[in-house]
Parts: sequence; C-alpha cells; structure tokens
Amino acid sequence: MISDSDRTIAVELIDEARTNGARLKPACEVLDISERTYQRWTKNGDVKKDQRPLVKRSNPKNKLSEEERLEIVKTVNSPKFADLPPSQIVPKLADEGKYLASESTIYRILKEEKMNTHRSRSKEPVKREPPTHIATASNQVWTWD
Repeated sequence: MISDSDRTIAVELIDEARTNGARLKPACEVLDISERTYQRWTKNGDVKKDQRPLVKRSNPKNKLSEEERLEIVKTVNSPKFADLPPSQIVPKLADEGKYLASESTIYRILKEEKMNTHRSRSKEPVKREPPTHIATASNQVWTWD
C-alpha cells in the first residue's frame, strides 16, 4: 500500500512530466505504477485516498467457529490425549472415525492458546553446552585425533 502523501506526490510528478511533453505510459513506468492505477487515483480530478483499510471484510467461510475451537482445546486437554502431540492425536482420532481439524490447525490453536509446550510424560529435553577445555599453559589439555 502506498501512503496518501506518496500518492499525491506521484500524481504531481506524473502531471508535471505530462505538461512537459511526456506520455502517460512512460511517466507511470518511471514510478513503477500502471496507467490504470494513475487513472483510478485521479478519476474525479482529485487524488483519491486509499479505501482498502476502511473496508469491512467478512470472515472466511471455512474459519473455525468458537465452539469448534473449544472442542479442539477440550479434546487435546482430555486425559486420553493430554500427553500426546497433535501429530499423534489426529491419527488416533481418525482411527475412532472423528475429524476435528488438521494437524497444523491444532498446532496453530495450541500456539494461540499458549498451550504449545512439551506434551509428553517424559522430561523435556535439556540443551547442554559441550564442555570446553581451555589450556593456559602447556600439557594441561590432552586430546586425540
């Protein structure tokens, strides 16, 4: 998106080029906009403001409803699936003949609910730095190739 001030400057530059003898298409190409964009911006003689941020857009038809999201959270937190990651929950639900959402959708919902943590009964892996050996004098550190 281009700001209204930049849009006004672009139109002024194109108008100035046209009054000095340039054609519309090359003048627009210099600013990397199409002729149609320039025409749309200057339709009624004034420079139109960008209307895209003001438009109210409807939700996608395939967006999960709040009830479906709650059912997914409830299922994932049930004792049967509490220790499993979504990569194991989805196939187990499929074996039961149930489909709630895709694996990636469940991961996304868990992330949004801040529940995307270590879900196994085992301890979470600990990342350790490999030990370093620093020699400050000769014959302090021995190693092999």
